[in-house]
Amino acid sequence: MLDRDGFRPNVGIVLLNQRSQVFWGKRIRTHSWQFPQGGIDRGENPEQAMFRELHEEVGLFPQHVQVLARTRDWLRYEVPDRFIRRDARGHYKGQKQIWFLLQLVGHDWDLNLRATDHPEFDAWRWNDYWVPLDVVVEFKRGVYEMALTELSRFVPRFDERPDIRNRYLRGSGNLREPLVPAQPGPDAGMQAVPMPRSAGGRVYMELPPGASFDPDTQTARGAGDPGVLAKEP
Repeated sequence: MLDRDGFRPNVGIVLLNQRSQVFWGKRIRTHSWQFPQGGIDRGENPEQAMFRELHEEVGLFPQHVQVLARTRDWLRYEVPDRFIRRDARGHYKGQKQIWFLLQLVGHDWDLNLRATDHPEFDAWRWNDYWVPLDVVVEFKRGVYEMALTELSRFVPRFDERPDIRNRYLRGSGNLREPLVPAQPGPDAGMQAVPMPRSAGGRVYMELPPGASFDPDTQTARGAGDPGVLAKEP
């Protein structure tokens, strides 16, 4: 399902623990780390897609999290041609994403990378909020900067000192300012507003401290996108 510009609707998830660290997953059989993300299916709204992807990729249910905020608008990135299936080139361009900020109210042991037969990650860890972007595939880094910056105002106990922020973000001179929460209205669903706090190809074995490795994942998976090759980082 593509829009008229060739972008597939998608959701991204920033999951916090009680120390305001973020879930950081290692894509199966690669040395690329990223946040959970996935496509919005026909008939789904972004929040429904987010909860489905949350379970499929990390094994959590709505009762395990609180939704703190979401991005105001779609954030887009283009996928280089070498990562796009040949038959999709020319009409598939990339992803447009709504990002959600979630607070884990369950436990670490509720996380399950093998909740489905098509796992996305084979290892995970908790990382500082301003994650080092060098390990993120290059064409996604700009969107990660924008999403983390926009959502940062809603992170509990978030430390906004410039020395901390600039240490981890590349190109920090181009960062957008955090958005002022919008007033409730007919379009509030598409704005950066606090959400209700209701509970509802290579194996890279040198993992960082604190990471958890799942050795039983067997099936490599693509990016959850019919236009993208399974090798997409």
